[in-house]
Amino acid sequence: MKVGDKHYRTIWVNEDGWSVDLIDQRWLPHELRIENVKTVEGIATAIRDMWVRGAPLIGVTAAYGVAMRMREDASDAALDAVWEQLHETRPTAINLRWALDEMRGLLRDIPEADRAAAAYKRAAEIADEDVELNRSIGRNGLEIIREIAARKKPGEPVNILTHCNAGWLATVDFGTATSPIYHAVEEGIAVHVYVDETRPRNQGAQLTAWEMAGHGVPHTLVVDNAGGHLMQHGMVDMVIVGTDRTTADGDVCNKIGTYLKALAAKDNNVPFYVALPSPTIDWTVHDGVKEIPIEERSGDEVSLVWGKDEDGKVRQVRISPEASPAGNPAFDVTPARLVTGLITERGIADASPEGLAKLFPDRAKSNAA
Repeated sequence: MKVGDKHYRTIWVNEDGWSVDLIDQRWLPHELRIENVKTVEGIATAIRDMWVRGAPLIGVTAAYGVAMRMREDASDAALDAVWEQLHETRPTAINLRWALDEMRGLLRDIPEADRAAAAYKRAAEIADEDVELNRSIGRNGLEIIREIAARKKPGEPVNILTHCNAGWLATVDFGTATSPIYHAVEEGIAVHVYVDETRPRNQGAQLTAWEMAGHGVPHTLVVDNAGGHLMQHGMVDMVIVGTDRTTADGDVCNKIGTYLKALAAKDNNVPFYVALPSPTIDWTVHDGVKEIPIEERSGDEVSLVWGKDEDGKVRQVRISPEASPAGNPAFDVTPARLVTGLITERGIADASPEGLAKLFPDRAKSNAA
């Protein structure tokens, strides 16, 4: 997507041919900061400390981390070690494990002398594949927006509620939940997006709102707890969110607070869609509530917030008593029964084992075996 007049992806190989440049998203929306990462330790820090975030982008970043390690040490021991090192950085997002498995599976059968080149090639392919997956998700989700727009009065926008950031910043480009929105805008369909702030890290306020403003999408930032109220008053036509892991049965793990939006949508007969590329499906897991590990992050993310002061300086402030401990589960699980449909690169699936198997028979059969 474009920032001003320049097109950006979220991550790319530097001109030196081996180090990686990425957007350090901690500084948005106040500053666009590009970081050059030259070590696997730097890649691990970027993932763990959320310089990059969003399941697809985490996977691509990890793939480049493997490539960096192969450049330094292409042994089997180093390959296994870097898998472990990067896997522990963010346990919930399945794309991380998928990308690491993809890289290790490819490289294991390649002579050590050829592994670095093969690793960089495959990492670049994974990045390009992510862009095309998200482009296809956008085209498929566009059909839903078209149908809603056809029922609206002339000039009346399709009102869409989002949660967290499932935009181009969470992927390599286009985004998942935002891709249908961008496609609709390009087609000339009137849309309006309600952007959840998404506490505690405010990815909606800081990232999604920044994306919407940059792309010229009409939007309104709302507090997390406003979603149900908006639905009760007929102000939301559809909810569309992303996901960090979706089970083979259609349960959806996403940023904390997603479950509550799904409950409100169900109660108010508002369609609730989840946009996801197929690498986000974990075919080995069925019951999301019982089986998906939920990352518990630092309580400082709840107690401290970043913002720009009246002097234009970006600074951190405390919003709670120092003596008050804070819990910070980063994700929750929305059961499949609350999901209207899963928007994938192959089409829209019912949130059920049968629905997913119909679109992905090859992968469902492979994992069942």
